[in-house]
Amino acid sequence: MSPQTETKASVGFKAGVKDYKLTYYTPEYETKPTDILAAFRVTPQPGVPP
Repeated sequence: MSPQTETKASVGFKAGVKDYKLTYYTPEYETKPTDILAAFRVTPQPGVPP
């Protein structure tokens, strides 16, 4: 039987909801010529409101 190991969840990732402005939104960001922008259109399944 192999020895048991203990995993600590707080080492690399902490679950929970974060404010958008704290993690993604950067108002002073300026796009560069090398930036790639992508847009996706998702078709809803029948019977599921969009």
